[in-house]
Amino acid sequence: MAEETKKVPFLELETKIIEVLRTVYDPEIPVNVYDLGLIYKIDVDDDKNVNIDMTLTAPNCPIADDIFLDVKTKIEGIREIKSATINLVFEPAWTMDMMSEEARNMLDLD
Repeated sequence: MAEETKKVPFLELETKIIEVLRTVYDPEIPVNVYDLGLIYKIDVDDDKNVNIDMTLTAPNCPIADDIFLDVKTKIEGIREIKSATINLVFEPAWTMDMMSEEARNMLDLD
């Protein structure tokens, strides 16, 4: 009898992706990219390729490439993930309202 390959449920995989995104920081802001609200979309296809839409707090961020590389490298470091594509988007424009409650507390905005 052939052994079935164990499939990782999407929610479990999404949780791993979010955990990894919470380790990526904009060096100028002491909050991770996920809680800052910079991640607009996370898609995982059946082949475990990840497609992420994300933005920046400012369009002219001088370290954007470093942040994108960090996101890509860490996502692809998840054992189940085959590849990651990071798409820079500016619609809708990021605002401080997109931050999580935790991020707002960390930055003492409430």
